Amino acid sequence: MLSGARLVAFAATTDLARSHAFYGEVLGLRHVETTPIANVYDAGGTTLRVTLVDRVAPGQYTVLGWTISDIAAAMDDLATRGVAFERYEGLDQDAAGVWTAPGGTRIAWFRDPDGNVLSLTHDAWDRG
Repeated sequence: MLSGARLVAFAATTDLARSHAFYGEVLGLRHVETTPIANVYDAGGTTLRVTLVDRVAPGQYTVLGWTISDIAAAMDDLATRGVAFERYEGLDQDAAGVWTAPGGTRIAWFRDPDGNVLSLTHDAWDRG
């Protein structure tokens, strides 16, 4: 029933202005709308609603991720914008913080200002 429906993604924030500085300016997502309860962005054709909450309960898992074609360039660009990449005990990450999955896909994680875990993924088959 939902196979043809467009997905809407959600992330939580306690501060809409701070989240806009991150999602709109640091990540460069196109801002679509601001309401009293959310900032709305176009994330590569997917609607992302960064929704105002009283308290964010950030998980230790990825809530949003982007598939990209050049993980090193994306990480360099984000690092110049102040993004710090996560390191996880037990994962064999390279010096930049990239973990290579058994199939060759490369992944790096970072957090938004509310502590939500976000990721960059460079698929193994996309080595153009």
